[in-house]
Formats: sequence, C-alpha cells, structure tokens
Amino acid sequence: MMTPEQALAVHAEADCLYSAAQVEAALDSLGTAISGKLAGTNPLLLCVLTGGMVPMGMLLPRLDFPLHIDYIHATRYGGDTSGGEVRWIARPTTPVKGRVVLLIDDILDEGVTLKTIRDECLAAGAIAVYIAVLVNKLHERKNGMEADFVGLDVEDRYVFGYGMDYKGYLRNANGIFAVKEHA
Repeated sequence: MMTPEQALAVHAEADCLYSAAQVEAALDSLGTAISGKLAGTNPLLLCVLTGGMVPMGMLLPRLDFPLHIDYIHATRYGGDTSGGEVRWIARPTTPVKGRVVLLIDDILDEGVTLKTIRDECLAAGAIAVYIAVLVNKLHERKNGMEADFVGLDVEDRYVFGYGMDYKGYLRNANGIFAVKEHA
C-alpha cells in the first residue's frame, strides 16, 4: 500500500504533460463537440466511476442542453496499476432502454472496461452509446475501442491527475502528469 508521502514523491518527480490551463481548454473543446452532437437527443450521461468523476463534473457546466445524469461503476484496477477482470460494483438506476447514452471516463487505455460497459448498455436497449474521455492513451487496442470524444492524447505512460489515479492517490493533481519510469 502506498503512503501519502510516497504519493507526494511520485508527484514531485512526475513529468507534466498538460498544465491545468491546457486541460481546461481541452474540456471546453469536449463540451463544444458533445453539445454539437448530442444537443436535442435527451441523453443520459453516465459517469464511469471513479476516474470519470472529475471530467464529468467539469464537463456538465459546459453542456447547455437538457440531459439526465447517473453513474456506472465497473473496474479492472481497484487501486492497482495493472488491470484484471472487469468487476461490476454498480449499474445505473436510470433505465438506458430507448436512450442515447454518453459514457464519460477519465482515460481510454486498453478499452476493456469501456467496451464492457458500452456492450452492457446496448444489450439493455440503449439507442446509441457514445464515449467521451478526457485522455486517450496512444497505443494499439486489441478490441479496437475508440472514443467518440477525446480531450487530450498521451503517450503510453502511466498518467495521473484530473480523475486519473496512481495507486489510489493523485486524482486531484492539477494537470496531467506521467509517472517517472522508476516509480
């Protein structure tokens, strides 16, 4: 288990990939793109917990049209730095049947969790399922997953900040940072 002091040390050594101002500009662009596509569709926005909490909270005031919100919680990480099997913790209480759904998450990495959630929503009767991520990790995905709306691209490194964690810490970092390789 990581200590707060170790988390501070990782943050102090990390490379800043995007400043807070750059992330805010990316959120503005995401809001514009999402509004252009989903305004008038009465969408259900599902926050993918836990990482999607910060991006969703910051996107909501940028979306100036009627919408519903709920959350969904499936995870492969659980505080670890590598993923395992998808584990369901909570499904949305709002029915997705007949709805346009927008999944909002912090990062598209391997795409396993987001594909599982998207497929679950479609199987439950969603008309369409879109995916918005603050960060898209640049690498090949075996399942071909892509997000419909992307704020920022990052190289294939372990990143944290704006919802993304490092061993349960650093989700609140004010920018997008990459962990040094030796961390």
